[in-house]
Amino acid sequence: MYNNFTFEYPYFLLLIVLFILCSIYCKAKTPTYLIPHLDIFKFANQKSMIYINILKYLVIIFSIIALASPIKINDTIVLKNDGVNILLNLDASGSMKERDLDETYSKNRFEVVKEIVKDFMDKRVADNIGIVLFGDSVLIASPLSFDKDAQKQIIDYLDVEMAGQKTALIDSIASSINILKDKKAKSNIIILLSDGVDNASNIPLDVVIKLLNKYKIKAYTIGIGNFNNEVLYKIANESNAKSYKALSKEDLSLIYEDINKLEKSEIDQNKIILKDYLFFYPLFFAILCLILLIYLKNKE
Repeated sequence: MYNNFTFEYPYFLLLIVLFILCSIYCKAKTPTYLIPHLDIFKFANQKSMIYINILKYLVIIFSIIALASPIKINDTIVLKNDGVNILLNLDASGSMKERDLDETYSKNRFEVVKEIVKDFMDKRVADNIGIVLFGDSVLIASPLSFDKDAQKQIIDYLDVEMAGQKTALIDSIASSINILKDKKAKSNIIILLSDGVDNASNIPLDVVIKLLNKYKIKAYTIGIGNFNNEVLYKIANESNAKSYKALSKEDLSLIYEDINKLEKSEIDQNKIILKDYLFFYPLFFAILCLILLIYLKNKE
């Protein structure tokens, strides 16, 4: 509830501190008169003066709060025209059962990858993301979508060997190209992650590279573990992207963060914030306190 509450101009709230300091240290000097039996009047007006001082403080404080413009943010709508179409190609072959990325060895490679990928998706607010799983065959786990919550739920259900034990790496890129080739966006990219050499594809590598260049699709590649990733490097290099190697969970996290920085979306220029202005509440209380203050002053 309170996470959505904020101020448009929070620096105005510093005026409250300034007002309190001035009320303590900047009191006006008034001439002093000696009047006998003044205590009789002092006790009579003491209670009234307390109320007047409290109301004076409340008028100033509520007025400053209204000036700071409190708001409640209801929703944020992102316009996706300048976003990026991203397909996450994830290797789910049998070798992804290895437990060498996590320091505690409690999670296999695929479980670690799922965690990192979900974190990456949270950072791509304005982007259209799809998920492609590959093993012996290629499985479109999720089409391109802006619904990150639904996609993260899909990722939770994915597991090793759902598409077979082998690695149809090149075929997965061909399937991704077929999805992206007619999509209009700031850019279309594939982020392919694999821990082994291709041993199940039917489509030649050269054909896939030509298609990547024809449709101007970048293919970032991530190799997990110690293996000859010459194919991954060639795919990335020929498509004007980058190739990475990950030996740990930390490496993998840094790689996705680097890709996140390289493929920026113009989020700040395409965001509509739906909000309720609440300044009239403190303003109403300030006016109410002012009316009571005037009443008590005139009553003296």
